[in-house]
Amino acid sequence: MQITQIVELDKKRVKICLEDGTSFPVYKGEKRQYGLVEGGTLSQELLQEICGEILIKRARNRTMHLLERMDRTESQLRFKLSQGCYPENVIEDAIEYVKSYHYLDDLRYAQNYVRNQKDKKSRQAIQMNLLGKGIAKHFIEQALEEEYDQDKEQELILKWVEKKQYSSEQADIKEKHRMYQFLIRKGFHSSDILHVLDYLT
Repeated sequence: MQITQIVELDKKRVKICLEDGTSFPVYKGEKRQYGLVEGGTLSQELLQEICGEILIKRARNRTMHLLERMDRTESQLRFKLSQGCYPENVIEDAIEYVKSYHYLDDLRYAQNYVRNQKDKKSRQAIQMNLLGKGIAKHFIEQALEEEYDQDKEQELILKWVEKKQYSSEQADIKEKHRMYQFLIRKGFHSSDILHVLDYLT
């Protein structure tokens, strides 16, 4: 297979681009070691050797390092590895490797996130944040079901209402509408907001 381009990534690494559209990163010393030159050819055997001896080990180590620093979702890890120019099959291997040791678990991530955020954010806001992190919807729903309940949601609304020093006895229609809109923007459900504003303040 022909090497169509060699792109410098930084002072130490280059990206080798092949004619079939795949690419992979190596250190400059490895480029010299394997005789990789622009316009040259790369045999299937040598490509497999580079993948097995260098890329897979390096991607696994990189993934472990990323998870040591902080818990991440599968989507976030895939993005980080793709930024490192790893080929798709190498990324897949690294993801499966950390999953096999239960270092990567999107359901656990969602449960922890909900547990830590449920006293600060609405159920809907948490759901949107987790979707933004690439967590599957069924994992989010399971985590919310386990960690959240309606009473908690209403308690949180009440905290916001008290913080804003709102009183249903003293508030006019305009103030109630302003408070309602503020809570809607926070991601609370209309029925929960109205229950708190009408009965708990």
